[in-house]
Amino acid sequence: MTTVHNAAPRNRRLSPARHMPVIAAVVIGVLFALPLLWVLAGSLRPGSQVLASLDDLSWHALIPIDTTFDNYVTLFQGDFGRAVLNSVLVAAVTVTLGLLVSASAAFGLSVFEFRGRGLVFAVILLSFMIPFDAIAIPLSSLFRDLDLQNTYAGLILPGIGNGLAIFLLRQFFLAVPKELVEAARMDGLSWWGVFTRIHLPLSRPALIGAGLTLFTFQWQSYMWPLLIGTEPAKQLGPVALGTLQGQMVVDYGQVFAAAVVLTVIPLAVLLRLQRHFTQSIASSGLK
Repeated sequence: MTTVHNAAPRNRRLSPARHMPVIAAVVIGVLFALPLLWVLAGSLRPGSQVLASLDDLSWHALIPIDTTFDNYVTLFQGDFGRAVLNSVLVAAVTVTLGLLVSASAAFGLSVFEFRGRGLVFAVILLSFMIPFDAIAIPLSSLFRDLDLQNTYAGLILPGIGNGLAIFLLRQFFLAVPKELVEAARMDGLSWWGVFTRIHLPLSRPALIGAGLTLFTFQWQSYMWPLLIGTEPAKQLGPVALGTLQGQMVVDYGQVFAAAVVLTVIPLAVLLRLQRHFTQSIASSGLK
């Protein structure tokens, strides 16, 4: 009997069916990673050899033999380096100001009772369901009338108000115990103090999640910077990447290198903060 009881757990551990989800996840991950690996390998090849590696599909397509960093050197000797710095600056300012605006709006919608609060929140929900590209062209005309074209303010302002960020923060603020707020008010703490000393410290995961939402929206934006930042000095990374494709000749080595740079920066940020982002999404459904 002892032998039978010991063999059963061993058979369950060695059962292939138990490892099928892990194997499937690994296979799917590899399939998604192959295009990224090909782009990375292409960025380390001379431009004339990027597409030539596809003639014979083998491991050479993913692992360059004659590795060179000339594409990156040439890329940052031009205007692309300034465009990347512009993207970092615009994204950082957008996240900072956007969190301030979104947290203030979420605090007001979650703490104060006023007539029409539900309607205001419904309008905010509707705002992030409408694609921004649908209003980009008329909004750009308004910004030109206000002399905001080719300015950092023109690039930053549309990204500050984000309905999804307000929604995430409001749902998190609703989970803050009302007794804690009432006790703080009875002790003489102002509403600003409640906001800065209670809600903000308790909502770090939600703030990080909202910040990542603002950062991702601004970093991947293409149409709006194309309409507003027409000068080379005010171009952002995605627009600069699009200008690398010439009318007659395309250096795919530099295009792939630029794509790698624009992918690595947000990837590093998301991987560093993904735990907080997941926690903020999970907490948004508490109430």
